[in-house]
This record gives sequence, C-alpha cells and structure tokens, in this order.
Amino acid sequence: MTDALPPRGCQAAEPAEDGYFRKGCNPLAETGRSKLQNQRAVLNQQILRAVRMRAGAENLLRATNNNKVREQVLLELSFVNSDLQILKEELEGLNISVEVYQNTEETFSIPLVPLGLKETKEVDFTLPLKDFILEHYSEDSSEYEDEIADLMDLRQACRTPSRDEAGIEMLISYFLQLGYVENRFFPPTRHMGILFTWYDSFTGVPVCQQNLLLEKASILFNTGALYTQIGTRCNRQTQAGLENAVDAFQKAAGVLSYLKETFTHTPSYDMSPAMLNVLVKMMLAQAQECVFEQIGLPGIRNEFFTLVKMTQEVAKVGEVYMLVNTAMNQEPVKENIPYSWSKLAQIKSDHYKALAHYFIATILCDHELQSGDDEDQQEKALSQLYDYMPEGLMVLTVLKDKVQRKQLGKAHLRKAIVYHEEALRVCGLCKKLRNIDVLQEVLTAAHKRSLLKYAQQETEDDFLSLIQAPDILPKTEHKIETIAPHFSKVKVKDFFHRLGPLTVFSAKQRWTAPRTIRIHHEAGELGFSLKGGSPVQIYCLDPVCSAASMGLKEGDYIVSVGGVDCKWHGVNEVLEKFKSVGEQPIEFEVISCQDTAASMHSKSATYSVGMQKTYSLICLAMEEDKIDHTKKVPLKLPFLSWGTKNRQKAASTLCLPSAVAGSSQIKKKLSPFTLLNTESSLY
Repeated sequence: MTDALPPRGCQAAEPAEDGYFRKGCNPLAETGRSKLQNQRAVLNQQILRAVRMRAGAENLLRATNNNKVREQVLLELSFVNSDLQILKEELEGLNISVEVYQNTEETFSIPLVPLGLKETKEVDFTLPLKDFILEHYSEDSSEYEDEIADLMDLRQACRTPSRDEAGIEMLISYFLQLGYVENRFFPPTRHMGILFTWYDSFTGVPVCQQNLLLEKASILFNTGALYTQIGTRCNRQTQAGLENAVDAFQKAAGVLSYLKETFTHTPSYDMSPAMLNVLVKMMLAQAQECVFEQIGLPGIRNEFFTLVKMTQEVAKVGEVYMLVNTAMNQEPVKENIPYSWSKLAQIKSDHYKALAHYFIATILCDHELQSGDDEDQQEKALSQLYDYMPEGLMVLTVLKDKVQRKQLGKAHLRKAIVYHEEALRVCGLCKKLRNIDVLQEVLTAAHKRSLLKYAQQETEDDFLSLIQAPDILPKTEHKIETIAPHFSKVKVKDFFHRLGPLTVFSAKQRWTAPRTIRIHHEAGELGFSLKGGSPVQIYCLDPVCSAASMGLKEGDYIVSVGGVDCKWHGVNEVLEKFKSVGEQPIEFEVISCQDTAASMHSKSATYSVGMQKTYSLICLAMEEDKIDHTKKVPLKLPFLSWGTKNRQKAASTLCLPSAVAGSSQIKKKLSPFTLLNTESSLY
C-alpha cells in the first residue's frame, strides 16, 4: 500500500487493522473485475447520452408538423437507435465476460455465468439529513456530521465491494443501515429530495428515484450478484471449492428470490419479477451443475450401479438448463437477457443430455449380465431410467439379450452424438461463446469420446437397427434449493442512535420542539408519575401542580434532565437524576406528540408497461430540471401503486419525481409498505 491518501468514503472505521479502506472494500485493487466495472461505467454514460438524444428527437417529432423537419428527425432517430443498439451489444459483451470472474487455476470445466454489479452515482446525504434533524427532531444538526459522513462512507465503499464474505457482509450492513435511515428520515408524507440513480445491469439505462426502496433493492441485487462472482471464483477442481460454489449459488438464488418477493414493482428491467425469476433458475441450475461435478470429481467408476446414478444426476442438470433456456426465451425477458447467456444455457442442456445418453450406452455396451449378477437389482435400476421402453423391448430381455442390449446402447450413442453436434453448432453460431477456448475444448472432447465409443460398436448391419433411444428420467439425490439471506447474522448499530429509540423517534412521528420545565420539590412530591421504558412518559399529572402550570402535559416524553440527554434512560434512571438534584430546582425538557395528516408527494420515477427494447429518458437529474410550478400537472400515482387503470399509454419514457403544485391530500395514510402490498403489476 502506498502512502497516498485514499479517496473520500473508503476510510476504515478501525484503521489499525483494516488499513486505509473499510473492511470488504478495496477500490485501489486493479483486478480484471474492477477494469470490467470501469468499462461498464463508461458504457453507461454513453448509453445515457444516446438515450437523452433519443428523448429529444422523440419530443421534437411529436411537437412538429413540418414534413421536412420530421424527415430529418426520423433520420437522426434511426442513427441514435443504431448507436444505442451497438452500445447495448457492447454492454452484453461485458456481461458475458465470464473469463474475468472465473477461478485463475487452469480448469477443464464449462464456465459459469456471474452477474455484474449495478453501477450508481454518488449521493450526498448531508444537507437533506441535517435539515431534517433540525426541523423534525429539533436538534443541532452539526452534532451529527460524523454520523452522516459514516453513512456516506459506507455507501461509497459498497460501490467497490471485495469478492469475499467481507464484501457480502458490508453490503448487507448497508442494507440494514438503510432500514434505520428509512425509519429515521423518510416520512411517508413527503420526499426527502435525495435522488438515487442506478444503472440497469443489462441495458445500462439509468433509473432515478427519490424513493429509498430503489436503493435498498439495488443493494440486494448487488449482494446476489457478488455471491455469483464468489461462486464462479471457487476452484472447481477441489471438493471444498465445489461445496463453496454450490453454497454461493444457492445464497445468490435466495437473495434474488427475496428481492423478487419483497420489491415487486422496481422500475428497472434487471430487477423485474420476470427477470429475477429467470436469474434464480439460472443460479440453481449452476448449483446443480456443481453438484454433478462434485460427485464425479473423484472419478466415475465403470460400474453398473455407479453409471446408473451418474446418468440420472447428469440428466437432471440437462433438464434444469433446458428450463432455464425456455424461460430466457419468453417475453419480456428475451429482449433484455444477453443472447450469449441464452445460448450457453442451450449448449449446457444439450451437452449434459448427451452425457446422460453416453453413460447409459456405456452401461448397455460394457456390462453384460453375468451369472453372479443380481438380475432383479439391475432390472429395477435400469427401469428407473426410462419412462417407457421402445416397442417390443423389455428391461429384463434387454439385460439378457446381447443383441438387443447392443442395439439399444448404440441408439443412445447416436442420440448422444446428435446432442453433442447441436451443442457445437450453437456454440459456433454465437460470437461471444466461440471465443471461449475452454468451452470449445470440453464440447469437442465429449463429442470425440462418443464418436469413438460408437465406432467401437459399429457393424455392417447397422442399417437394420431402427430402435430410437427413449428419453432418460432425471433424478437427483442432492436437491438444490434457495438459501434465504440471514440478515440477523450481521450485527449493525444504528448510526443515528443518539436521536433516541426508533420506536418513538422516527420519521412517522411529529413532535413539538423541546420545552423546558423548571419545578421545585413540593414536600418531596413531583406532581406527576413516570411510566414506560425509554424515553419515560409523564403519567397521572396533577393539573394544579407547578409542573402543569409550567406547561407540562399528560403523555409528554422527557428527553433531558439537567442538560443531560436521557432519551435512552428508563424510569429508575430518570428518578435517580431527579433525586440527585437535591434541594435545587429541577430543570428538564419534554416534547409532545403531534397528529399528522399530510399527504404524500404523488410523482416518482417509473416507466410504462409497454416499453420497447430500448427506451428513452425524459429528465435524468433534478438539478438539471427547471420545473414550472405555475403549470398544472396531472396527478400520477407513484410506481409502487401502479395499477391497470393507469396504463393509458405505452410510451417508452422514464419520468422523474417532481413537486406537484396544488396536489390534493390523500385521506388514507400511506406508507411504502402498504403501497408495496397493492395488487398491481408493472410487467
């Protein structure tokens, strides 16, 4: 490490152990992945410029009736669309750059597919949070500058997480911290004016929101993506490496599944329910693939029952990849999933189906029924591989009859060769996959092995054999399921702990400014009682006591005694402070709860249901907008409550939040969680 000062936002909380950077973050590490992320960031900016140009051309096209101008605009629009398509193809090329994320050891395995991290812009929490602390909590906001800086440092560090458990823990800690921040500073009645910008992982198109849910959802996506990168990074030539890979992909599927179930209407294609459903299936398929590799790592013995087990296991891998490929070719996912991912899923499906047929052909060709073999066990094992047998054949007959056994074995070999050739053909059609040498080597070696096996069994009367190899029933003894994220394992302390207990001091509650009450002991009596936990509450107030005359009310909360903060003190601790004053007047501060019935700001970033493959951006940043407050704007619901009644136009636009002049109040009190559960679908 050099002596140069690190960039702001990456200092460690405990520099003695972690050095300059927060544990789990190392932005100065020049790895292939960091270079790839930098290329993604540059492409995102270029896509943003192209999208802005497209938006301007579309607006001009709608505004003019001049035919000459319309022709020029249409020509310009075609150039912009072409440029945008090229940029998206380049981004797709980065998404399929699997060699960057793979284990550095030389392996002879088909590459796995990792997810790239979502990119974001910097966010400055300072002014909005300081203003809210002063306005809402009536405290000196300058005393919370360190806490705000810690929050911004943690967010900055999450942009470059390390590819290990420390990076995962850091992302989860920020996600949990956002829960505290949401309750502390984001009231359901208005926006905070903090604009979050995240780039779509597949299209590169930015999505801007003043809603903290976009930030939380994007952090969850990056957590799942980081798990996939950890999984692909594992050494698949060792049992421990394969176990870690299986665990990582199951955890990735769990995080993405949690994201799909919790944030159901995120305005970003990569986090849409349909896309997340495909990604979960792909991660589970890769975990199943690693399980098969784990079983075969010690070597596959050429023994009857061992080959039966391997046949069913590898057939299961082929089946799950076939389901992934089918899901990838469904709308609307088909338009945004990288083409090479879909083809790789198809290649793997064909490859592993071919291996299943090769294994069963080996059983039939190399293992004739001997006098000492258990016929019943072999018949039972072989019958479990088939849903049906070819016409005129029975399992026991095939086991005993050398000719039928050989004919069925050769039928499986022919089917294996067909699947191998299809996998090679598809691989040759995709430019990205064609350049992955290890993939070509694995497919070619498997194909040659099947051809050699078939050549050994070939005879002159092969043209008389009309048997078609039946399909193989997949089965696995190692069921792969998602592993739900265990957020409770990551211990996080609320940065803004000093504001008081969150159950009382939250953004949903409105309070009066602290009032100072100064009283004298009256024969050892205070004139009121205390109840509750922390903070303590005024109870059984005597209306004629001196405290009541000073403005003390029933239900008030005591926040300080003698200038000492006591928001976290219980009844006994506060009474002790009262007693410690002695004969001196008691001076303490109280606050009163206020009723709130304000309405939510009603505009937020979203996009239409009928979006095309590429879509436009009307306004990116709030600081660039010049809002005309005198012009009436029609009321629109936020994206979380988007319903079928609002699908009036299928315009390809992305709208940003803005203030609505004269918006009517919503009678029913809303919160992000009630909106989250509305029965609506954006996709």
